[in-house]
Amino acid sequence: MKIINPETFNETFQYFDKEIIVEIIDIFINEYPERIEKISTAIATENFPDLKFHAHSMKGVVANFSVPDLQTVARDLEMAGANADKSNVEALFEELKSKSQLLLEDLIEIRPQYL
Repeated sequence: MKIINPETFNETFQYFDKEIIVEIIDIFINEYPERIEKISTAIATENFPDLKFHAHSMKGVVANFSVPDLQTVARDLEMAGANADKSNVEALFEELKSKSQLLLEDLIEIRPQYL
């Protein structure tokens, strides 16, 4: 299942050099495991300021790739952190993981087009 809209992706990056696009993709790929781990730890320890911070950071990163559904989930996690609301964080985190995994797979697949 694809999560990146190719037309939107191309519109977003149409004025970027290919090297920059690869660099942006690589940053996401390389930082992804740590980002997910930090959100997971914040949830497990009920550290709501960290949850807010790391979910906000993830929201900003995925905004680069124009994936509104994933941005919404990251925003919802950010708001849960801001409101110290643990009622739905596990479900939101599972959705964040599954959708961001799809993004990761899409980026790995499209990366060679820019080499």
